Amino acid sequence: SMASPALLMRVVASAYSVAEKAATIVRNVMSAGDLGIVEKTGANDLQTKADRLVQMSICASLARKFPKVTIIGEEELSTDEVTEELIEDGHCEEILKKTCPAQYTGIKEEELVIWVDPLDGTKEYTEGLLDHVTVLIGIAYGGKAIAGVINQPYYNYEAGAGAELGRTIWGVLGIGAFGFQLMEAPAGKHIIVTTRSHSSTLVNDCISALNPDSVIRVGGAGNKIIQLIEGKASAYVFASPGCKKWDTCAPEAILHAVGGKITDIHGNSFQYNKEVKHMNSAGVLATLRNYDYYASRIPNSVKQSLVP
Repeated sequence: SMASPALLMRVVASAYSVAEKAATIVRNVMSAGDLGIVEKTGANDLQTKADRLVQMSICASLARKFPKVTIIGEEELSTDEVTEELIEDGHCEEILKKTCPAQYTGIKEEELVIWVDPLDGTKEYTEGLLDHVTVLIGIAYGGKAIAGVINQPYYNYEAGAGAELGRTIWGVLGIGAFGFQLMEAPAGKHIIVTTRSHSSTLVNDCISALNPDSVIRVGGAGNKIIQLIEGKASAYVFASPGCKKWDTCAPEAILHAVGGKITDIHGNSFQYNKEVKHMNSAGVLATLRNYDYYASRIPNSVKQSLVP
């Protein structure tokens, strides 16, 4: 008989279905019209009803199937009020058919940490910039992001009525990443994608020093990594402390699965063990290709301002 799939593949296959359920919740909250917006630390740090319901759905669904896995979500919520309709029990068969990379076959539940951003790009969501929004489920082992799921609930939303909304991108180190068409940015062009709502002098000084051909300002870390893997941007540069581990874990796994690289502004890799601090306080530098070109051009003044 066939051996049952390795734990990692079962977790990723479940996370895929859980992310699709999350996307449905995000769309339903938006179409119902009451976003239930709460300011957390200020006008650029918002939480909506979708953030709350999606996090409850993702965390409760995965915890029910994988009770010993550590799950860390962005929102501070009690999970007491999770109703059955928020639970997703399904999984993606296609993922279970893939062979788990040998180095991950022996993983136990208690060795995994799942980092969840229920709605990355909340501010953009409240402003109707729906293509910026992603749901992020990142899976870490040994402090390293090894697998991830990014769902875009509103992918294709400008295609008009009848178009199929949303898509799910997933990846595992050693297998690759799926659900999108991998493209490289135009050769010789330096197109930088950066923050839309968290700009600062430091952010802008760093970008100017890289002398880009163009700068794209969009919301959401998940969305920015998608710009890289679809060839719309050549580097994601954010010289500021605002990014958190749940913003980068899933995107990092997907980017690394296709040969890209993400670090802080100093070139340090991110750590994802459960004890780690949540803030990526030394910013973000990510590319699909030519990482060294951008890393070598980050000004020392910028590096000195951002302490890991």
